[in-house]
Order: sequence, then structure tokens, then C-alpha cells
Amino acid sequence: MDLLSNTVQPYAWGSRTAIPRLMGTPPTGEPQAELWMGAHPAAPSRVDRGHGPLPLDRVIGSDPATELGTPTLRRFGPRLPFLLKLLAADAPLSLQVHPDSARAEAGFALENALGVPLDAPHRTYRDPHHKPEMIVALTPFHGLCGFRSVRQCADLLDALAVPALRPHLEVLRTRSEETALAEVFTAFLSPPEGLLGTVTEAVTTAAAHLGPHQKDFLCYAEVARAHPGDPGLLAALMLRRVELRPGEALFLGAGVPHAYLSGLGVEIMANSDNVLRCGLTSKHVDAAELVRVIRFSALPGRVLAPREQAGEEVYPIPVDDFRLSRFRLRRVERPRPLPAGVPRIVLCVEGAARVTSMATGDTLRIGPGQSLYVPAAEAVYLAGEGVVFRATVGTEAADDSPPGPCEGDEAT
Repeated sequence: MDLLSNTVQPYAWGSRTAIPRLMGTPPTGEPQAELWMGAHPAAPSRVDRGHGPLPLDRVIGSDPATELGTPTLRRFGPRLPFLLKLLAADAPLSLQVHPDSARAEAGFALENALGVPLDAPHRTYRDPHHKPEMIVALTPFHGLCGFRSVRQCADLLDALAVPALRPHLEVLRTRSEETALAEVFTAFLSPPEGLLGTVTEAVTTAAAHLGPHQKDFLCYAEVARAHPGDPGLLAALMLRRVELRPGEALFLGAGVPHAYLSGLGVEIMANSDNVLRCGLTSKHVDAAELVRVIRFSALPGRVLAPREQAGEEVYPIPVDDFRLSRFRLRRVERPRPLPAGVPRIVLCVEGAARVTSMATGDTLRIGPGQSLYVPAAEAVYLAGEGVVFRATVGTEAADDSPPGPCEGDEAT
């Protein structure tokens, strides 16, 4: 097992204080948006096995059977199939969706055939993999996830009292769900001159007045302030507002539109770079491809709660690229065995944890924000006093199309 040295991503939307506060380190004054833990080639964690720091992807590539285990190697090839992060948002992220496996493979092959370099800023598909993901809140966490019902969309837009929106209200109230969502959402991505400014002003005004939609308009007014003049605001009006309490999670499957807004959380995802954006960003926008991938369905926005399994709290999800669970460690408890067979990353978010090799008795200690990698060949004991997350692969293959945007209780 190895202590991980991890990369902090300084994206502009990141909090300057949340990750340093968790880790007990002084802020740098710069945004610290994400702490990456894993073997993603763009920013792999580093380990030192006595010969100096090495990227984890290179370590795994040198002996994938030992590092990953035979089942993971057969299912996913010689790569760690998941990426774990601490994510700290202080401003809205891009409005985005992720493709399913078939679309990712086709899009990747097409851009390769067209000769688009993998590192080109305008490249859409950077690998042939899908990118399901889940965020678990460590603090109150806010986001947008999945479409509102057509009735809710119409009621919200109607409350803005913008005459230019009336044709869209008619579509939402008279067409089928899929047709109405597709037509209005697509139109909002290329609004006529003047509409965005008028709606932005109306949202700001509505946010200042009491009413049934005030919480929504306060949220969208903040989006407008963070991304002035961005048409993504219009599309965002069609998405459900979601509030997570600490410990609750959102699972996001293929084609589900979403945008994180604020909060600190543990994020886990398939090890892929495939993100299709349509607004609220300075990065590459591919609205046409996003419209092909997005699921125009008003499934209930939901949150996940973990399920207790013999002292381990497991977040149930419908994919096998990753599995995330939480342990609440107590000093008086016996050490918990973590059997060999699959690769694991253990992340401490509160207190302190000890991980001991069953074979050698060697022990590594981690505190908040610290993590370690346990290869598949090694069985360990977990002990201490605090809260830790264990990231690994799932045990069974699953369809990557979830029953809804998120699982659990209905969101706002």
C-alpha cells in the first residue's frame, strides 16, 4: 500500500478555503477546486516505493495483474477504472452531460478519423469511455440535476412575466414531454437578440421578492452573476434545483444534464475525460453534440442515502466502474478487514485512520484530506477514529443507464 501525493486543480470556480480547511493547511490564495486521487493520465497521483515518486498510472501499467487483480483487468483492461476527488465549488460549474459507452466509442473514433489531436481545446471525445459520476456531500451541497417536469418548467418561466417566453410556454403546455423539453431547451441554447438580457433582469427582480419560486430565482440569479451574458442561464432554468445534506449523494448517469453550484464533496467517476458542455463555462462548448446525447426526460431528481452493510455504508449505484462506501471508525472497535482482490483508494475526511497490511504488519496513518492506494494483491485492516471513504470497483457488470437522474428521495 502507498501514501498518495495528489494534484490540486486550481479551476476558477473552486473555493479558496474549503479543501485547505479540511486538510488543516494554510490557503494559498488561489482557487483549490479539486484534489485528484487515482491514475488519470492528466494528473495521476504519485507513489514512492523506494525509488522516488512515480505516477500511479505507470506503476499500474508495469504490473496490472498484481495492482488491479484479474477480474478488474479482464473487465476494464490495464487501467484503474475510477477517479476519486475532493471537489470544492464556490461558483457554478459548466452545464454539462456525459455520454454512454456507445456514443463515447463512436465519437472518439470519429474525431480520431478526422485527425483532431487528443489535446486539442476543441476536442469533444478524449477517450472511448462513458463517464458516470457521483458526488457525496461533506457540507451542504447545491446543484442542478435533471429536467423539471414540463408543467414545472412552464410555471417557473411564466412567473418571470417575459412576453418573449410565451411561445415556449405554449410548447411546454401542449406538446409531449420529450418533444417540448427538446424544442425549448434547444431554442434556449441559441436565443434571439435581447432575450437573455431580458430574462436575466427578470430573474434578478424575481429573486428579490417573496413567492413560490423565490428559492429557485435566488439560485438562478447567482448563476447569472457568476456567468454574465451566458445563454446557459436559459437552459439552466429548465433543470431541477437539488440540495444535499452531508452524507447524501447524487448519482449522474449518461445523458443527464447537471451543474454543480456550491459546496464540498467527495466525487467519484469513471476514469474518463468525456464532458459535453453547453454553457456556464469558458471551456469548449459543443451544444449540437450535447443535444444528441442528452436525455429529454423529466425523471424525478433524487438523492442517495448510503445503505448499511456490516458496518460499511455503501452508496448503491447501477454501474460497476466504481463503488464508494463510508466507514465511521471508532477507537474501541476491532480493526475492519478489507480483503484483497480489487484495487482500493482510502480517503480520510475526518479524524484519523490506520491501515495495516495483513501480510507484513506495516501500518500507514492518514488524516483529513490524505489518501492511500491499496493494490489488489494486498489485504489490509482499517482502524482509527474518524470518517473514511473507500473507493474501488463494483463487483457486477451493470447497465450504465440509471432508472433516473439520481436515486433516493425526490429533490426540490
